Amino acid sequence: MTERTSGAPVKQRKNGLDRKISDELATNMNEGWDDTERDDLKPIAQAAHTARRRAELSARFPGERLVIPAGRLKVRANDTYYRFRPSSDYAYLTGDQTENGVLVLEPREDGGHTATAYVLPRSDRENGEFWLSARGELWDGRRNSLGENAQLLGLPCADVRPLPDALRETTGAVRVLRGHDAVIEDALTDKVTAERDEELRVFLSEMRRIKDDFEIADLRFACEATARGFEDVVRVLDKAQATSERYIEGTFFLRARVEGNDVGYASICASGPHATTIHWVRNDGPVRPGDLLLLDAGVETRNLYTADITRTLPVSGRFTPLQRKIYDAVYEAQEAGIAVVRPGAGYREYHLEAQRVLAEHLVSWGLLGDLSVDKVLELGLQRRWTMHGTGHMLGIDVHDCAAARTEMYVEGTLEPGMVLTVEPGLYFQADDLTVPEEYRGIGVRIEDDILVTESGNENLSLSLPRRSEEVEAWMSNLGA
Repeated sequence: MTERTSGAPVKQRKNGLDRKISDELATNMNEGWDDTERDDLKPIAQAAHTARRRAELSARFPGERLVIPAGRLKVRANDTYYRFRPSSDYAYLTGDQTENGVLVLEPREDGGHTATAYVLPRSDRENGEFWLSARGELWDGRRNSLGENAQLLGLPCADVRPLPDALRETTGAVRVLRGHDAVIEDALTDKVTAERDEELRVFLSEMRRIKDDFEIADLRFACEATARGFEDVVRVLDKAQATSERYIEGTFFLRARVEGNDVGYASICASGPHATTIHWVRNDGPVRPGDLLLLDAGVETRNLYTADITRTLPVSGRFTPLQRKIYDAVYEAQEAGIAVVRPGAGYREYHLEAQRVLAEHLVSWGLLGDLSVDKVLELGLQRRWTMHGTGHMLGIDVHDCAAARTEMYVEGTLEPGMVLTVEPGLYFQADDLTVPEEYRGIGVRIEDDILVTESGNENLSLSLPRRSEEVEAWMSNLGA
């Protein structure tokens, strides 16, 4: 803040904010503001679901205090911050998306827990915090009051600022979700253990394996919005060719911000040989006619659920014969993987089916000598070109349920309500001397988001074409 250089003497106000202002300015700024408090707000759409989720968490840890932080702003550079996104578990249990929030489940003597969301209240108008603090509402925008948040979230809300001191004085069994709020963790440092806290993290992760109706609807919308983002990209491929992969990234990001909260993860906009780099997010390379564009992107909804879809598109609108051969092999592998997604199937089955199909093609193309498909799979030799697993759980995290135990995830069985990706790929690196030269620099992945239903599965991203001839027709209709 610029100090005054004329008028009344500059004085140091004792308001804890270390700002030199005149009494006249302080009086002026602290008066004449309309009271905008509301008492007619309706609960957010997921409030009933978050209450049920908290009840399930409560039943798992009776008699223990549970502390789940949202997290704090993260520095991007110097005094600028990344846009805030709460920890997934905090959002899953409350629906709140504000920084510094903490959900506390306090055990009751008669059983169960009392849940309270500790959040930042409105900025204080009496001491000038709302305009003197760099995080005050006059700078960062209006916050909900505690009463407004209680109406929206459907649970009691309290001021988070005294919470660390209160937690330091707490007694009894307590667990905290680590990795999100160092201040809260420090307040509990002598009251928690890593082993017990890990049990909390694992249980929360496993809770999210089965999606409820609200989550499925949000994922369905995420896929629909993502499909529109892919259409946006196809319509501007000529501009991308005149610039770079950055144009593709920016185009998709616009759709994500208009229809959702953000992209669910860093978009992969990989053209030409960049498509063989699994996590290509630099997105600064050229987009050339005759090359393939591997676009792996997802819209994150305003409730923070994300799609995760990949399409590999011919920049010129039509596949070359070799590109089509490789693409069709990946499509066949994906179809085989999707076909085995059903209740009761082992989680690994769809990966194994897809890998077998890819290995069959690699053998038929003469890339693995005279080895049989079974021998190739036994030795894992196909992985030179298939690289990664065929999918993962999807939800409020793009790689959802990541802390779940192995026996509950990759060694478990599929159940209705699970949502997962099926995304086989073939990647022939530009410097791979073990394949014919014409293969080098070609990367293909096809990825869809699959809901396990009572009778089988539903492809939530089916509106985006996958067959090679359908992809070409779709691109042509969009003007590519």
